[in-house]
Amino acid sequence: QVQLVESGGGLVQAGGSLRLSCAASGRTGSSYSMGWFRQAPGKEREFVAAISRGGLTTYYADSVKGRFTISRDNAKNTVNLQMNSLKPEDTAVYYCAAREIFSFAAVTGTRAEYRYWGQGTQVTVSS
Repeated sequence: QVQLVESGGGLVQAGGSLRLSCAASGRTGSSYSMGWFRQAPGKEREFVAAISRGGLTTYYADSVKGRFTISRDNAKNTVNLQMNSLKPEDTAVYYCAAREIFSFAAVTGTRAEYRYWGQGTQVTVSS
């Protein structure tokens, strides 16, 4: 089992940047592909970005493509989400998730594929 803890959320003005981090502990190593999801009030949790176990394949929701960048450091058991050009519609609780997988290249945006979840970190973008 792996535990995930997000950090880096906060309040930022539209057009600004934030960097979220997710620290993994427990049964870690690089056996997981990782993802970021978000949930705004009254809405379903939605996919934001994912990165493969090997770190070479990434996948983004259309709404964040070109603005957000996901990365991972397997030596430090961390996954980051660099968010630039933030918009008020990016306001949500952001969750880190892990998917145990054998493939080094596979990624997915399907929420049900992820078994482990963090508690979330709030991101608020003011207009």
